[in-house]
Amino acid sequence: MAEAVAKRNEVPVEKRWAVEDLFENREAWEAALEAASRRLEQVASYKGHLGDSAQSLKEYLDFEDSLDQEIEKVYMYAHLNMDVDTTDVDGQAMYMKVQRLYARAGEMEAFVTPEIMAIPAKTLAGWQASEPGLQVYKRLFTLLERRRAHTRNDEVETLLASAGEMSQSPSDVYTMLNNADLTFPRIIGEDGEETEVTQGRYGGLMESRDREVRKAAFRSMYASYGQFVNTIAANFTANIRQAVFYAKARGYASTRAMYLAPSNIPEEVYDNLIQVIHEALPSMYRYVALRKKILGVEELHMYDVYVPIIPECKVEVPFEEAREKILKALEPLGEDYLAALREGFENRWIDACENVGKRSGAYCSGGTVTHPFVLMTYKEKLDDMFTLAHEMGHAMHSYFSNKTQPHQTASYRIFVAEVASTCNEILLTRYLLGTTQDKAQKAYVINHFLDGMKGTMFRQTMFAEFEMLAHRMFENGESLTAERLNQVYLELNQKYFGPDMVSDPEIRLEWAKIPHFYTPFYVYQYATGIAAAAALATRIQELGEEGVRDYMKFLTGGGSQDPIDLLKLAGVDMGRKEPVQAAVKLFDEMLGELEELLA
Repeated sequence: MAEAVAKRNEVPVEKRWAVEDLFENREAWEAALEAASRRLEQVASYKGHLGDSAQSLKEYLDFEDSLDQEIEKVYMYAHLNMDVDTTDVDGQAMYMKVQRLYARAGEMEAFVTPEIMAIPAKTLAGWQASEPGLQVYKRLFTLLERRRAHTRNDEVETLLASAGEMSQSPSDVYTMLNNADLTFPRIIGEDGEETEVTQGRYGGLMESRDREVRKAAFRSMYASYGQFVNTIAANFTANIRQAVFYAKARGYASTRAMYLAPSNIPEEVYDNLIQVIHEALPSMYRYVALRKKILGVEELHMYDVYVPIIPECKVEVPFEEAREKILKALEPLGEDYLAALREGFENRWIDACENVGKRSGAYCSGGTVTHPFVLMTYKEKLDDMFTLAHEMGHAMHSYFSNKTQPHQTASYRIFVAEVASTCNEILLTRYLLGTTQDKAQKAYVINHFLDGMKGTMFRQTMFAEFEMLAHRMFENGESLTAERLNQVYLELNQKYFGPDMVSDPEIRLEWAKIPHFYTPFYVYQYATGIAAAAALATRIQELGEEGVRDYMKFLTGGGSQDPIDLLKLAGVDMGRKEPVQAAVKLFDEMLGELEELLA
């Protein structure tokens, strides 16, 4: 019988992340929440006075910056506790309290943007010149100026802000359904015994050498999503509806335009990505055909996508060994980087054990008020080592941005969020390939890399295209029924995987199990991120210290410049097609090497 999943209180403290670095306990958190709530009431006293003088504006901005840090800290503690045990009723209550606080803050601070925009540009420039304390807000003023055409009057801004908590509802509903309520039929595991299918275990089951286990897990997972697909479709539509509401209210041409605007990303970047990947689909078909050949199956099914195709090479990596290999792989980044990485490994920044109610997937919460926190479920697979390297890449990006930038410009945009993490994965791949002469192990690592490229570059682009189509359909007045969404997704799956893949009927439901769709127009950045990361990793290895210096300019830049400009500092221009084309070329080269090894 498979081992039962541990409850949260059964996970040893030394294997949990150190939330006490934020607050000693929940009582201290409650006190901080109340203190932040009281401070928030002071915001009203500044209303109508931001344009009085340079000193008045500075006083408020300093106050708001300090308050934002307090609220961020209580939010982080609540969401970290919630995500490791979504069944904890007290944790749910904490999270709802801080969400209400955020919504209130949005409402009370809604006057700020219109008031600052009411200050004539010439006057604001003069204030910045005469009041040194306003220099730290220069980036803020630049971003606000860009939003001028999409900012409404005080009354409308207050109304839009008051809708903030309501607009979060579709995401909240999906989180609870996906992580707390949704259960999956048990299956017979490799040992012939019944085993539980969970979000955390699904990845491992899909890598099983037993095809019947993979097939059973695949069908178990989608059987449950299929039962709720109409509800999920309605909820997904509600999330698009709130996005359309805000886009129209702010005068954007589309939801995509609205979500790309904060990072100043031209929509052509999104379109170019899809176009280049469409042109590269023969490379994907070539990989699918190789997978089918090596697995020796008459038909390649979607439940055959994740099993390693090198059966004689079983790679298991204990957590401690993974940490050491990651440190060795990232030595090209220099001692400053390695010292920060060791600090994270040794001081419980990471929550890696599975437990009942723990949120699925992996992420790094890299707030500006404390060290980063990494969530994952480590199962001693090669893929888990890469996930750890990936998430610690996020952590290092946050760490160095926070260390170098003032709080006002420490947070980086999502567009560059996947670059540092993916760069780590590429460096780890090259390290592993360079430290073994065993053909089977090399083939295994290359296959893992190709699987990652398939999942990050090709599949995330497919997700991005689906999301674009879904939003466009709704904006054009089409009803997003479960049947219609299933049809669109199935057709895309067939297009991206090609003629050698059987697109099983269940795969039409995959859109329903992707949490990132509740953060609209996020997923395309995984694909653009891997393109930038591939270019940066190559520069680091080819240029040595010069490449590292340029990379650190990016890594320490936070949100001080537009994402595309930060990447230009490091030597990569994402405004062009070349980085994506170069990533496709790398995929082709690695695929060719794998074909030779397996010949």
